[in-house]
Amino acid sequence: MALTAHSTIGEWLDDPTGGPIIRSLFEKTGADPSLLTPVLGLPLQQLVAMSQGAMPQSVVDDLVRAANGGEIPADDDSAGWTEKSTSGRFAGKTVIVTGAASGIGKATASRIAREGGRVIASDIAAEKLDALKAELPDADIITVPGDLTKQEAIDAVLAAAGDRIDALANVAGINDDFSPAAETTDAVWDRVIAINLTAPFKLMRAVLPLMEAAGRGAILNVSSEAGLRGNASGNAYTASKHGIIGVTKSAAFMYGPKGIRVNSVAPGGVATGIPMPPNMSEYGSGRLGPFQQAIPSVATAEHLAASITFLLSDDAVNINGAVLASDGGWSVQ
Repeated sequence: MALTAHSTIGEWLDDPTGGPIIRSLFEKTGADPSLLTPVLGLPLQQLVAMSQGAMPQSVVDDLVRAANGGEIPADDDSAGWTEKSTSGRFAGKTVIVTGAASGIGKATASRIAREGGRVIASDIAAEKLDALKAELPDADIITVPGDLTKQEAIDAVLAAAGDRIDALANVAGINDDFSPAAETTDAVWDRVIAINLTAPFKLMRAVLPLMEAAGRGAILNVSSEAGLRGNASGNAYTASKHGIIGVTKSAAFMYGPKGIRVNSVAPGGVATGIPMPPNMSEYGSGRLGPFQQAIPSVATAEHLAASITFLLSDDAVNINGAVLASDGGWSVQ
């Protein structure tokens, strides 16, 4: 079988032709090929997204050509997991998605739109929101750029949605600097809590009256593996993600009888992960490193979108107050 961009990284490394090509690429960059261990099940193409702009598509194309005598063979997408949209699953529904310009938020917004939903896509990155809309010209996507830590941005999202809001996906978030409590600055704490916890709460508070009046609704708050344990990130991020689980469970209890379901997804390693801030804590990074290296697998944004859209859809009719660990089994270690 020919190696393609859709072949997994593991298949490339195991192949007598592909293995040396991949290892040579890492040797040239000075990186350790063992870094690929958690992502062996992902397609080679995912390296482009994982690099966050450092690796252009041309590098993957060149690797495929090198493995196939200068040609790019037809891609075989029959192997591995492939997203399969459910036509009409969100037809007639208005869904707010935050962090919609990239990563998990973009994958979620895209899938809901392709499944017939009207998407109110919010993010601070206006140009990337425009790119999302351009990628799906036939979809019903309303972009609302803004900083959701500001009340005016929340008001703009609600105004764009109108009188009907069927679902809310609070996806937007940032990481911290891996600092332990004694090192965490006010600036890091305030920013992480504002974006990861306060903004999602305020959006929930804004949409709940409309959902309550309608007698139905679904809210999904993205937590993290760091919301389930203490050794996945720094003090501020861990606190924010534990907090969002608390907010989720409280709202699920309070509003379940009113027909509103509130759930959370806790991602583990994700190939399109949140960029790390500068000046990472040396002590925190050292403590966390061995545990992060034990991540059993790394997901794509589309993997997480599958979990998120399930809980937002009517397929999850009997699920309320759940925290779904979409982490490849990391949480059971």
